[in-house]
Amino acid sequence: MIRRTLSQILEMVSGTNANGTNEALSISGVSKDTRTIQPGNLYIPIIGENFDGHNFAEEAMRRGAAAVLWQDDHKPAPNGFPVIIVDDALLALQRLAFAYRQQLKVRIIGITGSNGKTTTKDLLASLLKTTYKVHKTSGNLNGDIGLPLTILEISEDTEMAVLEMGMRGRYEIELLSRIALPEVAVVTNIGEAHIQLLGSREEIAKAKLEILSGLKEGGLFVYNGDEPLIEQLLPHVAKPEGMLRFRFGTSDSSDIYPSGLMMDEVGTHFTIEATSGVSYYIPILGQHNVINALAAIAVSKYMGVSDADVVKGLKSVRLTGMRIEQLRAPSGLTILNDTYNASPTSTKAAIELLQQLEGYRHKIIVLGDMLELGDRENEYHEEIGKLLSSEQLDYVYAYGPLSREMVKAAEKRFNPGKVKWFETKAEIVREILRVTEPEDIVLVKASRGMKLEEVVNGLLELSS
Repeated sequence: MIRRTLSQILEMVSGTNANGTNEALSISGVSKDTRTIQPGNLYIPIIGENFDGHNFAEEAMRRGAAAVLWQDDHKPAPNGFPVIIVDDALLALQRLAFAYRQQLKVRIIGITGSNGKTTTKDLLASLLKTTYKVHKTSGNLNGDIGLPLTILEISEDTEMAVLEMGMRGRYEIELLSRIALPEVAVVTNIGEAHIQLLGSREEIAKAKLEILSGLKEGGLFVYNGDEPLIEQLLPHVAKPEGMLRFRFGTSDSSDIYPSGLMMDEVGTHFTIEATSGVSYYIPILGQHNVINALAAIAVSKYMGVSDADVVKGLKSVRLTGMRIEQLRAPSGLTILNDTYNASPTSTKAAIELLQQLEGYRHKIIVLGDMLELGDRENEYHEEIGKLLSSEQLDYVYAYGPLSREMVKAAEKRFNPGKVKWFETKAEIVREILRVTEPEDIVLVKASRGMKLEEVVNGLLELSS
């Protein structure tokens, strides 16, 4: 983590020393949350819609903070402890992260995309850790607050950092990229997430390509070759001189693509045309995750990771939770927890995965609403319902107002009683426990706001 004197911090944030504190004071790390603050931290008083971090500055000092930032429009500044006056607390945090990043020798990989960026981050970090000291984004700290905090957690001897970049609208990824200054930029795909905010997939693609704004001169751009929008927009977006390009995807039109794929009970074996004779394995199910792995392999090879270490790193990856997380209930029932988020693209991938799995007596899918899809939300849910077939699935259960459209479209292709919409999650749990046996599998998928992990937890607790 960042370790600097008060004098150095003052310069990095363009701040002033409000109380004449000795500027040799040592500061280590930053925090915006008094509940997790550590001794020696710099406290950042973030202002939100329903809270103001300035109200907790004294609490931060009582818990061991070495100093606090203080936004100039919050007068008067407190006395009795070290205070750094800044024009804007969030901008000061971002300036601090940018200044610190410039002082680090770390090589940074930035990853964005509508789906798969967290899985790709986890895969790539696992590969790089076989060879380098690596830091990666924790949880969902991938926005205008989270990414600066992540950078400030990087230790000075870190060799590689894998940073996830999320967004809520246009120009946020540009900001994050200009703070992080990545050597490699990855776009996993262009989906429909945020279409309510941006209006079209083309606008989403433009927002994702903002990651090139901060890419270093001569840096590498790794992107999904199956997405024509990227190729169409590339000539019209800002990018560095001498940028290298590398495409991954499902077809031989990409630079790297799978030549063979086979799933077992808990993971996926695959081969790559470009590395004939090498067999890879990821402890994750699904072709879409193989495509994520291809992106990670491409970057790791660019960074000098050997073939043997690529194989080792993929095999030992540990994913962030609730992304095709395979669980086993006490009864023996298999549960696939994919409740972290959902869009039409990722939901289609989850359906395809469940349909492809073999060795189970019955296959049950539980689907919740896909959020932030704008005016076409009903149409998107209807399209998902049309993908569901009794030839591959035994039961379809749905929750949420939008998911009624899935049920209407799906029930035409199932026998009566096999497709149901539920008022509550508890009812779904009871129904699944009623119809399933230990040899069955249940996949649960929805947007984060639907909290369908409660169904997963209910099955784990009540199954016996």
